[in-house]
Amino acid sequence: MSKRNSQAAKSAARERLRAEREREAKRAKVRRQIIVAASVVGVLAAAGGIGYAVVQANKPSYWESLTDAKVTAPANTTGTNGTTVVIGKDSAKKTLKLYEDPRCPVCASFEQAVGPTVEKDIDAGKFKLQFVGGTFLDGDQMKEGDIGANGEGSKNAMSALGAALNVSPEAFLAYKSALYSEKFHPLESEDKFKDDAYLIKVADSVPDLKGNTEFQNAVKKGTYDAWALAMSKTFDTNKDGVTGTPSLVMDGKILEKSDANQPWTVDEYTKAVDAALKG
Repeated sequence: MSKRNSQAAKSAARERLRAEREREAKRAKVRRQIIVAASVVGVLAAAGGIGYAVVQANKPSYWESLTDAKVTAPANTTGTNGTTVVIGKDSAKKTLKLYEDPRCPVCASFEQAVGPTVEKDIDAGKFKLQFVGGTFLDGDQMKEGDIGANGEGSKNAMSALGAALNVSPEAFLAYKSALYSEKFHPLESEDKFKDDAYLIKVADSVPDLKGNTEFQNAVKKGTYDAWALAMSKTFDTNKDGVTGTPSLVMDGKILEKSDANQPWTVDEYTKAVDAALKG
């Protein structure tokens, strides 16, 4: 090979090397741009995800969204938002207020032991019964406008009681008795009443509610959900000094047992009510 040819070959090799370096530089630049773009997308996606999570966390729950909702009151109610529920004969001169929470285990014990006697007294015209329902076992503090995080069962059962009351006062009393029965009332730690299907299952034990499409639709659609919250607020803002359940009140006075630590019995109940009727 001549010297000239040798120099030409070296020059061509250098040119090929330069061109290859330029191509490699371009490829590296493209890779960097892709990495940067992917990083930006990742950051934006993360930020968007965090933003979405924050928005979702700050959204009011279903029940919280009902605090200012229009109330649909059941039939057989009076008063503001239909929260006055009085059952009994017009001829009865006095009214017994009964404060209860659907999930309350002590209320269940009271209803199982004394409930039938209370209903007999109502039927006999001994007094009218005014039901006042609370939902504090769900963690609700309606007086403060707060809805707690201990469950939904009290509120949901209260709404279902409203649906039963819309059918008739008799259906309401029978359904209330069924909810508190040994067969259907759950442990306080079990929030079974939050399940509409379970509430309807309990209702199927009540003749007036069994297969009752209007009642079932009201439970499923939450027709009386806002009413349940309004009723709970009535409990929380009561003027009788009631802070727990079950509580019995007549003429503004809370009825007492001889032993506050023992559950109500029929004898204790009858003694307390008869004394209040004479007072």
